[in-house]
Amino acid sequence: MKTVLVVEDEKMIRQGIKTMIQRSGVPVEIIMECNNGETALEILKEQKIDVMFTDIRMPKMDGIELVQKMQELEHKPLTVAVSGYDDFSYAVEMMRHGVREYILKPVERQKIQAILRKLEQEIIDNNKSDSASKRIGYQQLKYLMLNSRTTEEELETLREQYEKDFYEGNFFVCCRNATKMKAENDRYIYLPDLDENDVLIVEEDNLDMLLKNELSGIYVGISGVHSGLTSLRTAYEEAVRARRRAFASNRKEVRFGEEEKRVPDQVLEESHKLLEQEACLQRVQLLGTDKTDEVLRVWGAFFHAVKLEHLSDADFEKGIIEFLIDVSKTYRNALGNDMENVEKLREVWKYSNIDVYEREFMNWLLELHDRINSQFDTNKNKQKIQQAVEYIKENYAKDLNMAVVSNYISMNYSLFSYSFKQYTGSNFVNYLKTIRMEEAKKLLVETDMRVIEISQTVGYDNEKHFMKIFKSSCGVSPSEYRKNMKMTDM
Repeated sequence: MKTVLVVEDEKMIRQGIKTMIQRSGVPVEIIMECNNGETALEILKEQKIDVMFTDIRMPKMDGIELVQKMQELEHKPLTVAVSGYDDFSYAVEMMRHGVREYILKPVERQKIQAILRKLEQEIIDNNKSDSASKRIGYQQLKYLMLNSRTTEEELETLREQYEKDFYEGNFFVCCRNATKMKAENDRYIYLPDLDENDVLIVEEDNLDMLLKNELSGIYVGISGVHSGLTSLRTAYEEAVRARRRAFASNRKEVRFGEEEKRVPDQVLEESHKLLEQEACLQRVQLLGTDKTDEVLRVWGAFFHAVKLEHLSDADFEKGIIEFLIDVSKTYRNALGNDMENVEKLREVWKYSNIDVYEREFMNWLLELHDRINSQFDTNKNKQKIQQAVEYIKENYAKDLNMAVVSNYISMNYSLFSYSFKQYTGSNFVNYLKTIRMEEAKKLLVETDMRVIEISQTVGYDNEKHFMKIFKSSCGVSPSEYRKNMKMTDM
């Protein structure tokens, strides 16, 4: 349990109960104390208390009045009455108001322990029940938001079943890309991964707090203000439209109903030429040619038009999906096992914004472009990779990376990465590490060089980094390797 409140006017008894709770073996995060029912009631109004131990006779407000008044609160703690023998009739009265247990003074540690274990199990059982109920309710909310053919009868049924648990006042729906947030909060309803969106439903008064905290720095779409469960679908549709505008225009926050950017008709007409069949066909046919600059130009123009809102988010999605479909058909052999990336790129709205999507899309596209191109120049590429391998073997002690080597043989970085792995069966980093480790082992066995000297000789300026890499590769430290090899030779 999270929070326990001890209400007792006698300080020694209050602190004694607190100590018994701490030593009960039942995990409790927070134990709070106060000395009268009036203060206790204010605490109950401010925060959720799981279990409350309360004396009956106290100044300002006694235990009976406290349990009576707390019945009006949304969250009522599981309550244990603590009293002397003379207060038994009062304790019975408290039991009528939902008090779970009654214990006599002086309080016994075993009694506290038994009660806490019982109440802890009750809380666990209640949480399971609440979670199940919430899942059922959330499924209905999802159905309501995603189903455009909900009948009036169904709406009325959903309203009767769930509106009492929904927000009484105004609310907003917020949409962001689907990422599965780590935790919920009582301030909002969280529905993950609804048609490529994470959806948050929040009361009007809590919207600003949500935007400053959980949705801070996020590209989010916000519906207009609504009320009532039956308006939820409309609010969701508004939030989705606003979210897609936020994505396409790289704005952190877009509210439904904001005035759209005014674009001259001539500019719109020119931009829509990018969606014509001829332009779409060109984007497909440029792949695999020697016109890499043209590939970059035509796609740059397409993304630029979307960001400026010269093309709508719907135009953007349509253009991307149709291109991916055409590429899958035209270049099936070159794609090979890369269909997983194609499917990922088809889920456009799962990305946070258009800049992030463009980077991933263009990296994939240029790699495919080079892969298709390489099919027509296999022998030449093979010779270049052989040249690269010789260069690595001769220069492994220098500060090498893939960019240096690909520039040396005048090969596109993405194509080099792909071709190198095809030729050697290993990626560049592991290949270079293997060569360096083999040379290090040779120097450890055949020379008396110190480890730090060997480290520098094989290309590692940082001795600790070298030792870490060596142990990871060989299972022992350089010194242990040298010792083991000398033992073998004896």
